Amino acid sequence: MAEIRVESVAKSFGGFAAVKGVSFTVDHGAFFVILGPSGCGKTTTLRMTAGLELPTAGRILLDGEDVTALPASARDIALYPHMNVRQNIGFPLKCQNVPRAEIRRSVEETARLLRIDHLLDRRVGGLSGGDRQRVALGRAIVRRPKAFLMDEPLGALDSEFRRLMCGELRELHDRIDATTVYITHDQLEAMAMADRIAIMNQGRVEQIGTPQEIYDRPRSMFVADFIGAPPMSFLGVQAALRRGDRSIEVDGVPVAMPELFEDRAEGSFALGVRPENVSFAEASRLRGRVIGAEYLGTTQIVTVTTANGRLKARLPSSQTVRVGETVGLALRPDRLSLFDASSGAALRSSLYEGGAHG
Repeated sequence: MAEIRVESVAKSFGGFAAVKGVSFTVDHGAFFVILGPSGCGKTTTLRMTAGLELPTAGRILLDGEDVTALPASARDIALYPHMNVRQNIGFPLKCQNVPRAEIRRSVEETARLLRIDHLLDRRVGGLSGGDRQRVALGRAIVRRPKAFLMDEPLGALDSEFRRLMCGELRELHDRIDATTVYITHDQLEAMAMADRIAIMNQGRVEQIGTPQEIYDRPRSMFVADFIGAPPMSFLGVQAALRRGDRSIEVDGVPVAMPELFEDRAEGSFALGVRPENVSFAEASRLRGRVIGAEYLGTTQIVTVTTANGRLKARLPSSQTVRVGETVGLALRPDRLSLFDASSGAALRSSLYEGGAHG
């Protein structure tokens, strides 16, 4: 195991700043996911952590040792590229001149761990995509490195097999007591496997936290919109806000919300609500018109348009919904987020101050 600290790391390529002052700590034994859209800087951050790129600024520490200028070979970190069974897994040990008997023992132990011991004498070219992934992981594990860095390792797999491998990778991580940094653009992978997630956008870290913290208390509109299927809905409002406010007016209707912990002059704000925190209430003065419904088995996602924007509601499939009908809307008051519409930042409230966040 290892602790990894990335401190104010930046990377520029000519005049382009790919990574802009990124900082995070990966604790011993943690499964840490860096999540974000293509081009956000997550792979460059991983490559600097691995020693494949040198930072323009900042430093990287492995178990307290400054390894910023060390090459990958000196960091005892295993990369997980798309590599393509006994000779393949044992090759890193052979390069280190490990005795043949020890190589054999280590390879067989690693193969049992990955449940591919029955494939040891098979040619790699004849294996399935999933088994080739396990062989590649075996090459990394056999060295028993301080940390594993994985860059979109499941991206080439179909969705069903990817879900299966998510569970197996997390189980393997726990069994070998590893420290893992995992890169993905897939929020479902991140939410399923991570102890903590760093969400990146345009070269910066927007938020770090547990999956639940990031889902329940997004620190920006970008995070709120990036996480969730479907993502958070936003209602645009104009208001002057004061510390202690517990409601905000939406289309002339007071809507209860978590207590506000800051003053704001008159401005544009966005009231954010997750689909499961929207329900229909005929007596409500906040009204909207149903414009669509998506059946998902036991639930349905209903889209409602209002004077202040569109909302998505997650409702039981047994609830009758008719496209075109006007409905009353109830928003769960203790789960609402309020954002500054210009900066996208979340305003401080009892929702955020009452729980931990990154």
